[in-house]
Amino acid sequence: MSTSAGAAVEPVDFSQELRALSERYREQPAPLGEILDELGPRASALLVVICALPFSTPISIPGLSALFGLVILLLATRFFMGLPPWLPGRLRRLVLPAKFFTRLLSASSRLVGWLERRMRMRFHVLVDAEWKLRFHTGIVIVSALLLMLPLPPLPPFTNTLPALVAVIMTFSTLKRDGAGVLAGYAIFVFTVGYFIFWSALVVEMVQRYGDKLLNMFGLGA
Repeated sequence: MSTSAGAAVEPVDFSQELRALSERYREQPAPLGEILDELGPRASALLVVICALPFSTPISIPGLSALFGLVILLLATRFFMGLPPWLPGRLRRLVLPAKFFTRLLSASSRLVGWLERRMRMRFHVLVDAEWKLRFHTGIVIVSALLLMLPLPPLPPFTNTLPALVAVIMTFSTLKRDGAGVLAGYAIFVFTVGYFIFWSALVVEMVQRYGDKLLNMFGLGA
């Protein structure tokens, strides 16, 4: 997600943006709507990364995957449709706690630094048109839906993998890095396969042990 593909690409230093937010909201809570307004023309992309990073790093914010997934879904969908960044009033009033960005910066600095050092303009044919960027954003939309699923702590990585897809795909479109886009698709395919594997395993367990439980209580056929 980004500004028009035909325009000159500005350098994207997400770690610098994150440090600025960390300083601003070190001692005060951060309303999501205020952050959206502050981030400017790259608001959609940067806020998607901010909402996805906590689930791809050691920082713990239990119970927020559905809410942050919804924010990612709305922003990515509006970009996909060619609309400006927007969130409903209830989400704009969502307040992140003081020092949230400080903790996020600390937990994600290695991942963010690793991505920023390696991403650059290449394989331009994959990212040289606005419609292509929107198409790639479809993967972020599906990843947001996976992140929103109300899953138990097990199986592992059910939040981490969709969040990583959202982060890598968004970084790649910002940097116009076609190789990064391909990496995002590869991780997305693995993520879908991972979810299918665990879903099939759960169905098999329910079928195998469900009949036994029914028989134990005399409810079997």
